[in-house]
Amino acid sequence: MSDCLFCQIVAGEIPSRMVAQSDTALAFHDIEPQAPVHVLVVPKVHLTSADHLTSDHGGAVDELVLLAQEVAETLGVRESGYRLVMNVGPDAQMSVAHLHLHVLGGRLMGWPPG
Repeated sequence: MSDCLFCQIVAGEIPSRMVAQSDTALAFHDIEPQAPVHVLVVPKVHLTSADHLTSDHGGAVDELVLLAQEVAETLGVRESGYRLVMNVGPDAQMSVAHLHLHVLGGRLMGWPPG
């Protein structure tokens, strides 16, 4: 989608601070971090949200989680722990309509999140 911010980042049209990538996903630093480590992991193809996934998208979430593990290792939070968050819709404050996984770490995570 040409008007999708994350699709533009994947295409290299908008710069990002990339952390890692696979054949099907890209991980980059969030521009408004909520923790010392805050990375977004997105599929390279446009998928609107987790609510739009079907069995035809087999493996999409698996790939995001596997790349998130690599991000956590690379940024030094895999052993101490990290949070994975996937928002769906406006009430969850999903600001970009492109499936993405937040990797948060580098501090003790309280509850509720924030």
